[in-house]
Amino acid sequence: MKPVRIPRRVDEPPHLLMWSADELAPMLIGLVVGVILGKAFVCTVIGLVITNFYRKFRDNHPDGYLLHMLYWTGLPMTKSKTFKNPYIRRFLP
Repeated sequence: MKPVRIPRRVDEPPHLLMWSADELAPMLIGLVVGVILGKAFVCTVIGLVITNFYRKFRDNHPDGYLLHMLYWTGLPMTKSKTFKNPYIRRFLP
């Protein structure tokens, strides 16, 4: 019988070096935009600063908090709709 490989971290996103995929995205987007604009270093540093702020935000909130906020705001990428105000008496179409 072959041994079964059990992952150590089930819910974590994939990692590349010391960054997770959600932390790496702003740096890579900054690098791509910087190459297009001819300012690769500046845009990569801006992406690194955004990643630093995102990491601080993510560490102070529960898992999935950012996706929860995106869902309740009704952004098109989350395929949700915001609720109407429950305190009004008539809903007009």
